[in-house]
Amino acid sequence: MNNRKVYVDVTAKFTKDGRLMPVNIIWQDGHTYEIQRITNVFRAASLKAGGVGMRYTCVIDGRQTYLFYEDNNMWFVEGKEPVC
Repeated sequence: MNNRKVYVDVTAKFTKDGRLMPVNIIWQDGHTYEIQRITNVFRAASLKAGGVGMRYTCVIDGRQTYLFYEDNNMWFVEGKEPVC
């Protein structure tokens, strides 16, 4: 399996101190996943799918996942695709 960027829609808010915080992720099929908690935010590279941006370590449905906000103002998660 190869890893790839899966671009997703995200509902986000700005806090009163100016931080951008994602609230939920809207998957490609339209399903909305609530972000239960954000445990860490810092600039980092996606080691699995490539790309650089702000990496949000999120807890969604009790599982940790990384959500990236790229400099081009797009959000992605690391996804897998079969090798052809």
